[in-house]
Amino acid sequence: MPSLPLFLLDRIGPLRHFRPLRRPGEQQSTRLQWLFAPSLPAVGFAVRTTIAALIALVIALWMELDDPQWAAMTVWIVAQGSRGESLSKARWRLVGTVVGVVMSITLISAFIQQAWLFFPALAIWVGLCCGLATVVRNFRSYALVLAGYTCAIIAIGAIPNPENVFITALSRATYIVLGIVCESVVAGMFAHNLAATARKNMRDKLRTALGNVSNSVASLLSGDDEALVRSRAMFGPILSINDQIEFSEVEMGPHGHEGDHARAALAAVSVLLSRGLGMAVRLQYVDTDQPAFRETAIRVSTFLNGLSPQLETDETVQNLLRELQLLRAECRQQIVDALTSEISTPFAERDYDKVQALLDGRILHNALDELLGELEQAIREYDASQHVIRGDHFHFRLQSHVDKREAAYNGIRATVAIAAAGLVWEVTAWSSGLGFITFVAIVCGLFATRENPVVATTQFMVGSLWAALVSFFLVFVVLPTQADYEMLVASLALPMIAGGLAARNAATALHSAAYTLLLPNFVHPLNQGRQNEIGWFNSTAAVLLGVAFAVIMFRAILPFSSSAERWRMRRTLLRDLRTLASAEPMPQTRDWIGRNIDRFARLIRHAGPTPSPTIEGCLQGTLAAMTIGLNIIRLRALLERDQIPPSARRPIEVVMQRMSRFTGKYGRTARSASLATQTLRRIEAVEPNITIRIELTRAIAYLIVVSHELEANAVFLDATKPYRAV
Repeated sequence: MPSLPLFLLDRIGPLRHFRPLRRPGEQQSTRLQWLFAPSLPAVGFAVRTTIAALIALVIALWMELDDPQWAAMTVWIVAQGSRGESLSKARWRLVGTVVGVVMSITLISAFIQQAWLFFPALAIWVGLCCGLATVVRNFRSYALVLAGYTCAIIAIGAIPNPENVFITALSRATYIVLGIVCESVVAGMFAHNLAATARKNMRDKLRTALGNVSNSVASLLSGDDEALVRSRAMFGPILSINDQIEFSEVEMGPHGHEGDHARAALAAVSVLLSRGLGMAVRLQYVDTDQPAFRETAIRVSTFLNGLSPQLETDETVQNLLRELQLLRAECRQQIVDALTSEISTPFAERDYDKVQALLDGRILHNALDELLGELEQAIREYDASQHVIRGDHFHFRLQSHVDKREAAYNGIRATVAIAAAGLVWEVTAWSSGLGFITFVAIVCGLFATRENPVVATTQFMVGSLWAALVSFFLVFVVLPTQADYEMLVASLALPMIAGGLAARNAATALHSAAYTLLLPNFVHPLNQGRQNEIGWFNSTAAVLLGVAFAVIMFRAILPFSSSAERWRMRRTLLRDLRTLASAEPMPQTRDWIGRNIDRFARLIRHAGPTPSPTIEGCLQGTLAAMTIGLNIIRLRALLERDQIPPSARRPIEVVMQRMSRFTGKYGRTARSASLATQTLRRIEAVEPNITIRIELTRAIAYLIVVSHELEANAVFLDATKPYRAV
């Protein structure tokens, strides 16, 4: 039986961009554009990866290795759209391979003559790797699943001759190293000025994120009703940029902490967007018919709309910061002027409505000042990400949402699937059964961590069928007439290039993942022989049935449910809100922002091109919860500063106590926040100390947002029942 590929490509990332809807005729005409009119980057990727794969294959044949196709497949596994992704994946691939090799030798040595101790142990190991891989990001997840199915491939391959397990593991490692070296050398030849290009790309992405969010906040200030919907969609790209910064750091080579500053800039951009949404809430609840505020808001909007072009050079960034500081000074001066106007009026002559209008003006100007403060922080971190700062020890990471139940489901699904595949082989004594089990392990490891593995594995199955069809033509028509390396390379080049082009097209990426990796395995070139008809049909059938069996397992065992995931996400979100109000030490803003951006991205990926009302409601509710949490953190920070009187602390502490026991069922927390707002307004109106009044103004501004969001999203925030939009 011909050998099976060691690893499959885990480049099947979640789709982060929606494709615009087209008219039927237009959509039909562009369906094959990726093949007949590909973009230049797609052509470059396909050609250079094909060259690297064929070089690896020829070297493996020249070295007379027994399974040379594995070297070519490793190239396709490691190859990514950017150099940083390829290098990062190659690094973690080596880590996962080492762990898998050690574990395979351990399992074969422990259960050498006990099949039904070996298969459950192997299933548990792969399931454990899949479960742990669910809670980490990027190629660290890949390394974990790789450790699982590497162990499966080596251990299952050594079953006929268990005494040679070490030699089997060593040969597999040889293919991996050869493939990684070939891909790195060829890709390096096409990568010019890699470090400078990486810095420029990171700068461009950050500048785009800053400019888009600034324009969105300006639209919110102007009262644009559609700005809120557009703003929500920005969290997905922000998370994508955060993931890509890690790869840019790899491309930059030896560097300082530019990547950490870039991640901090993105976190500040996210907080800025949340500030803008909070500002939109305040505009609904306070008196905005004030000339001073309208004038300031127009100046701020103009500044925000013209931000992006001024981020081009270091000089313009410094000018931008100076202008920003002047705007913040203007907001603070307006607060002082409002207080001075009120204080200068004798207490007996003060009109209550006028006093409250002045307070509303201070609330709005304070919110503008804090919004501009977040923007200033984002610009400073953006500027720091463009330079190596001597003596810099800054570190920054965004947390991600962790679904422990999803991780458990992934582990259980993989465990049951591999154990069931082993049982099929044990009962049927199928001669190609070991290959069947191997591919069940590979597909389970590859797709168990995907958010919707049913869809992913189904498309992977389609790609496998295409690989079988093309390999049939090559094996039975083309290759029998050839006898040298040159003709072999010429025969495989065009099919591989087509697969590489498909890999750079979002609609065919899943199919290409199977096609490019299984094609060398199905063709199976050898030095001393050729693939015969019976051998080809047996090995190909084992692979295809293994993929099909895995698809069935994903549909039958704890199948993915987006509604169940949203339900778990809501419950986790509300639990985190309770933690924000009571945990010691106080949670950090960046951790709260990171987890919620990840939740946003998940919801957006599940929404599709036309989100349902329920998903729209979940997006709005998640954004509201994030905004509530940020204001809870700010209220706790205000209490820790201890600059307000006890009579003002007590209402805020009541809100914190209510929030620490929050269920969302009875609306008590929202009423407490509303009552606290009214109480603080009364206290602020008679407080003689200016510093205390400014603190009270901040507290009122935070409580307005909390009470509004709790009331407006009461149905979503009620965790006692599933959420369905009406």
